[in-house]
Order: sequence, then structure tokens, then C-alpha cells
Amino acid sequence: MGRFETLQQMFRRYRRPGDLVFATVFLLFAIWLASQLQNQTIWANGQQLFAQPRFWPAVGVFGMAGFGALHFLSSVASDRIPGRWPEVGAWLRSLEFVAWFLAYVWLVPWAGYLLATLVFMAVLTIRMGYRDWRMIVAAMATGLAIVLLFRTFLQVRLPGGQLYHLLPDGLSTFMLTYF
Repeated sequence: MGRFETLQQMFRRYRRPGDLVFATVFLLFAIWLASQLQNQTIWANGQQLFAQPRFWPAVGVFGMAGFGALHFLSSVASDRIPGRWPEVGAWLRSLEFVAWFLAYVWLVPWAGYLLATLVFMAVLTIRMGYRDWRMIVAAMATGLAIVLLFRTFLQVRLPGGQLYHLLPDGLSTFMLTYF
């Protein structure tokens, strides 16, 4: 073969230990989505094929299932590499940040966009291991800049916090409008 490596050698070099787990979950999810097409989409009478409400979702989902099946088969046929479960554990640990985001989304209507953003910027900075007060202040300043950008300059309408209603009338109106 000389300078050219075989496809098997090339794929062996780029495989990851958690590939089989990912391929299995992906294929099962694609099959579940395919099973939902009948209930979630309609086939309209009198419409052309490409204008059917079910056509493009079906193309996407069946493409996902087909390519997922090919990925699964290639993963099954590949050599096993040690370290599969530690890699899957790393994937699961990343779900912690989904929980952080959901907590943030839950807190915004209660505490308001400004307070929730400042608190979460500080807490996540500490969670990521930055304990120096300058880093925490920099994170909170970034959060303040984000709030000002979205609420004041871009005028994005976000829910006002319930805590804002406890403020005196003038301050409450100001906070509900700009923060």
C-alpha cells in the first residue's frame, strides 16, 4: 500500500470509544421519530408531493434513520476501544449544564432578567472554578452588558420579574421597562 493507508486504518485512527453507544441512541431516537410521523403530520389531499406537510419531515426523519442505521452497523463492525463508559459518563456529566439553564429559565419570571442573569453569571463562574473576585465581577459585568444590550438597545421583550412589582411605583416601572 505504500504511503496510502487503507480505509480500515483511517477509520481506526478516528474512532472514539463511545461511538457504539452514540450510534445506538441516535438510531433508536430516529426510529421513534419515524413512528411519530403518522400522528404529528398530515397528508393533504390535492397537494403536490413536494408541498405535502408530511413530505419534508419524512425525508429528514427517514434520512436520519437510514444514516443512523449505517452508523450503527459501522460501529458494530469496528474493533472495540477501551474507555467507552468513561466517555459516556462525560456526556452525562455535561447534562448538568442543561439543568443550570432550566433553573435560569425558571428563575427569570420570578427574579427578573437582570437579577437572574447576574446571579447565574456569578454562580456559573464559581462553578467553573474561577473563585477570584475579579473574575466574578467580570462575569457579572458581562451579564449586565448582555441585559442592557437585549432589553434596552435591542428592545427584546422578556418577562418582568415578580420581584420588580415589590419595588416603589417609579422604580418598578423603570425596572420592568429596561431591565
